[in-house]
Amino acid sequence: MLEEEYETRRQLPQHLRPVPPPEPGFEYSIRPAVESDLPNVREIYNHYVLNSSVTFDEKPQTLAALRKKFATSEKLRMPYLVAESPSGQLLGIAWVFPWQGNTANRRVVELSIYLGPAATGRGLGKVLLERLLTDAKDAGIKDVIVVIADKGAEASIQMHKKFGFKETGRMGKVGFKYDRWLGTVTMQKKLR
Repeated sequence: MLEEEYETRRQLPQHLRPVPPPEPGFEYSIRPAVESDLPNVREIYNHYVLNSSVTFDEKPQTLAALRKKFATSEKLRMPYLVAESPSGQLLGIAWVFPWQGNTANRRVVELSIYLGPAATGRGLGKVLLERLLTDAKDAGIKDVIVVIADKGAEASIQMHKKFGFKETGRMGKVGFKYDRWLGTVTMQKKLR
């Protein structure tokens, strides 16, 4: 028997093995976004543009376009949040914006939440959604709408249902990305 084979077979019984150190906790704080966050916001958002169909955007977002949208959000006093790790890394972003980009719809908004790849599956989306809804209500928002791509979105649909969103419609084959047609599920929650 080779020595390396022997080493892999020899193990201490479970009760005699050293206890591994605990994994560090998933820590973050949520705060209003500031303009200096926008390069990191762009990085998170563009990850989804280039790698998924959760957004129908096909071209990466420019910093100039994000600055313009952020300035509009600030002017209208719309919630725009970031989740940040203790080391300063942006883990997630969440905002509301007037429905269909029309400022005449400023009391009816569409919400967006995107998580950095390291933050998915850890409950941060729910925390951001809860905070965003609270801040939207405080800002005088009447209704919040979410439009979800219909392929592989069951978890997102269920999460929004748990927060009181009601499905208001479906549209089939309204987007074409990655050589396939995609539909949408629209959900709405009344805040007032």
